[in-house]
Amino acid sequence: LKKWSRLIQRYCRHHRIFRLVISHASETPLFHNATIRKRLAPADIRTVIDHMCYSEGANEYHAKWIDEKKKDATLLQQRSQVDCGSKNVALIFWKMPQDWAEMIAEWVEETGQKNTVLTVYELLEGEATKDQEFHGMDTEIMNLSLKHLVQRGRAQIFGDEDQRGVKFF
Repeated sequence: LKKWSRLIQRYCRHHRIFRLVISHASETPLFHNATIRKRLAPADIRTVIDHMCYSEGANEYHAKWIDEKKKDATLLQQRSQVDCGSKNVALIFWKMPQDWAEMIAEWVEETGQKNTVLTVYELLEGEATKDQEFHGMDTEIMNLSLKHLVQRGRAQIFGDEDQRGVKFF
Protein backbone atom coordinates (compact mmCIF):
# COMPACT_ATOMS: atom_id res chain seq x y z
CA LEU A 1 0.00 0.00 0.00
CA LYS A 2 2.90 2.36 0.68
CA LYS A 3 4.20 1.85 -2.85
CA TRP A 4 0.75 2.55 -4.30
CA SER A 5 0.54 5.67 -2.12
CA ARG A 6 3.87 6.97 -3.42
CA LEU A 7 2.95 6.10 -7.01
CA ILE A 8 -0.37 7.96 -6.76
CA GLN A 9 1.31 11.00 -5.21
CA ARG A 10 4.00 11.10 -7.90
CA TYR A 11 1.52 10.60 -10.73
CA CYS A 12 -0.77 13.32 -9.39
CA ARG A 13 2.15 15.70 -8.88
CA HIS A 14 3.44 15.10 -12.40
CA HIS A 15 -0.02 15.68 -13.91
CA ARG A 16 -1.01 18.40 -11.37
CA ILE A 17 -4.00 16.37 -10.23
CA PHE A 18 -5.40 17.46 -6.88
CA ARG A 19 -8.66 15.50 -6.90
CA LEU A 20 -9.25 11.90 -7.97
CA VAL A 21 -12.71 10.77 -9.02
CA ILE A 22 -12.48 7.03 -8.49
CA SER A 23 -15.05 6.14 -11.16
CA HIS A 24 -12.93 8.02 -13.76
CA ALA A 25 -9.48 7.31 -12.32
CA SER A 26 -9.90 3.57 -12.78
CA GLU A 27 -9.67 4.20 -16.55
CA THR A 28 -6.45 6.25 -16.38
CA PRO A 29 -2.95 4.82 -16.95
CA LEU A 30 -2.40 5.15 -13.21
CA PHE A 31 -4.76 2.25 -12.51
CA HIS A 32 -5.24 0.67 -15.96
CA ASN A 33 -2.44 -0.86 -18.00
CA ALA A 34 -4.04 -1.54 -21.39
CA THR A 35 -0.89 -3.22 -22.73
CA ILE A 36 -1.11 -6.12 -20.29
CA ARG A 37 -4.89 -5.80 -19.81
CA LYS A 38 -4.68 -5.26 -16.07
CA ARG A 39 -6.51 -2.73 -13.99
CA LEU A 40 -7.07 -1.97 -10.33
CA ALA A 41 -10.74 -2.31 -9.43
CA PRO A 42 -12.51 0.74 -7.89
CA ALA A 43 -12.85 -1.13 -4.56
CA ASP A 44 -9.08 -1.68 -4.50
CA ILE A 45 -8.44 1.96 -5.39
CA ARG A 46 -10.63 2.93 -2.42
CA THR A 47 -8.54 0.65 -0.19
CA VAL A 48 -5.36 2.41 -1.30
CA ILE A 49 -6.93 5.86 -0.76
CA ASP A 50 -8.15 4.74 2.69
CA HIS A 51 -4.57 3.80 3.49
CA MET A 52 -3.41 7.22 2.32
CA CYS A 53 -6.03 8.85 4.57
CA TYR A 54 -5.28 6.97 7.75
CA SER A 55 -2.09 4.94 7.75
CA GLU A 56 0.52 7.50 6.82
CA GLY A 57 0.68 8.87 10.36
CA ALA A 58 -1.31 11.43 12.28
CA ASN A 59 0.41 14.44 10.72
CA GLU A 60 1.22 12.96 7.34
CA TYR A 61 -2.00 11.83 5.69
CA HIS A 62 -1.84 12.03 1.91
CA ALA A 63 -5.49 11.90 0.93
CA LYS A 64 -8.87 13.05 2.14
CA TRP A 65 -12.27 11.74 1.10
CA ILE A 66 -14.70 14.41 -0.06
CA ASP A 67 -18.35 14.12 0.83
CA GLU A 68 -20.05 14.99 -2.44
CA LYS A 69 -23.35 15.65 -0.65
CA LYS A 70 -21.90 18.40 1.54
CA LYS A 71 -20.35 21.60 0.32
CA ASP A 72 -17.82 21.45 3.14
CA ALA A 73 -15.45 18.50 2.95
CA THR A 74 -14.95 16.41 6.07
CA LEU A 75 -11.81 14.59 7.14
CA LEU A 76 -12.47 11.19 8.61
CA GLN A 77 -10.23 10.80 11.60
CA GLN A 78 -11.04 7.27 12.68
CA ARG A 79 -11.46 4.10 10.66
CA SER A 80 -14.83 3.52 12.34
CA GLN A 81 -16.17 6.60 10.53
CA VAL A 82 -16.41 5.17 7.05
CA ASP A 83 -19.52 6.90 5.74
CA CYS A 84 -18.27 9.83 3.68
CA GLY A 85 -20.54 10.11 0.68
CA SER A 86 -19.88 7.36 -1.81
CA LYS A 87 -16.09 7.45 -1.40
CA ASN A 88 -15.85 8.37 -5.03
CA VAL A 89 -13.87 11.62 -4.75
CA ALA A 90 -10.62 12.14 -2.87
CA LEU A 91 -8.20 15.00 -2.52
CA ILE A 92 -4.63 13.82 -3.09
CA PHE A 93 -1.92 15.62 -1.13
CA TRP A 94 1.25 15.31 -3.14
CA LYS A 95 2.24 18.35 -1.12
CA MET A 96 0.82 18.78 2.38
CA PRO A 97 -1.50 21.77 3.06
CA GLN A 98 1.02 23.20 5.55
CA ASP A 99 3.69 23.09 2.82
CA TRP A 100 1.37 24.93 0.43
CA ALA A 101 0.69 27.40 3.25
CA GLU A 102 4.41 28.14 3.61
CA MET A 103 4.75 28.58 -0.14
CA ILE A 104 1.82 31.03 -0.18
CA ALA A 105 3.22 32.92 2.82
CA GLU A 106 6.61 33.23 1.10
CA TRP A 107 4.94 34.58 -2.04
CA VAL A 108 2.98 37.11 0.05
CA GLU A 109 6.21 38.24 1.71
CA GLU A 110 8.20 38.42 -1.55
CA THR A 111 5.52 40.40 -3.38
CA GLY A 112 4.74 42.85 -0.57
CA GLN A 113 1.17 41.60 -0.10
CA LYS A 114 1.26 41.69 3.71
CA ASN A 115 -1.64 43.61 5.26
CA THR A 116 -3.53 43.56 1.97
CA VAL A 117 -6.67 41.64 1.12
CA LEU A 118 -6.66 39.12 -1.70
CA THR A 119 -9.50 36.91 -2.82
CA VAL A 120 -9.05 33.16 -2.97
CA TYR A 121 -9.80 33.49 -6.69
CA GLU A 122 -6.87 35.91 -7.10
CA LEU A 123 -4.57 33.45 -5.37
CA LEU A 124 -5.75 30.53 -7.49
CA GLU A 125 -6.30 32.18 -10.87
CA GLY A 126 -4.82 35.67 -10.73
CA GLU A 127 -2.27 37.05 -13.12
CA ALA A 128 0.17 37.72 -10.25
CA THR A 129 0.32 34.03 -9.26
CA LYS A 130 0.65 32.50 -12.75
CA ASP A 131 4.27 31.51 -12.14
CA GLN A 132 3.57 30.05 -8.71
CA GLU A 133 3.17 26.33 -8.09
CA PHE A 134 -0.05 26.96 -6.15
CA HIS A 135 -1.67 28.69 -9.15
CA GLY A 136 -4.65 26.63 -10.32
CA MET A 137 -4.66 24.30 -7.33
CA ASP A 138 -7.87 22.76 -6.00
CA THR A 139 -10.01 25.20 -3.97
CA GLU A 140 -10.40 22.69 -1.11
CA ILE A 141 -6.63 22.34 -0.77
CA MET A 142 -6.21 26.12 -0.92
CA ASN A 143 -8.77 26.51 1.86
CA LEU A 144 -6.98 23.91 4.01
CA SER A 145 -3.69 25.71 3.41
CA LEU A 146 -5.17 29.09 4.32
CA LYS A 147 -6.71 27.61 7.48
CA HIS A 148 -3.21 26.52 8.46
CA LEU A 149 -2.01 30.12 8.09
CA VAL A 150 -4.98 31.34 10.17
CA GLN A 151 -4.15 28.86 12.94
CA ARG A 152 -0.60 30.20 13.01
CA GLY A 153 -1.81 33.81 13.18
CA ARG A 154 -0.47 34.68 9.74
CA ALA A 155 -3.78 35.26 7.93
CA GLN A 156 -7.45 36.04 8.43
CA ILE A 157 -10.21 34.65 6.21
CA PHE A 158 -13.51 36.45 5.81
CA GLY A 159 -16.49 36.63 3.49
CA ASP A 160 -18.83 34.11 1.92
CA GLU A 161 -17.60 30.77 0.72
CA ASP A 162 -17.95 31.82 -2.92
CA GLN A 163 -16.19 35.16 -2.39
CA ARG A 164 -13.64 34.60 0.34
CA GLY A 165 -11.04 37.20 1.12
CA VAL A 166 -7.75 36.67 2.89
CA LYS A 167 -5.68 39.22 4.76
CA PHE A 168 -2.09 38.20 5.40
CA PHE A 169 -0.05 39.33 8.39
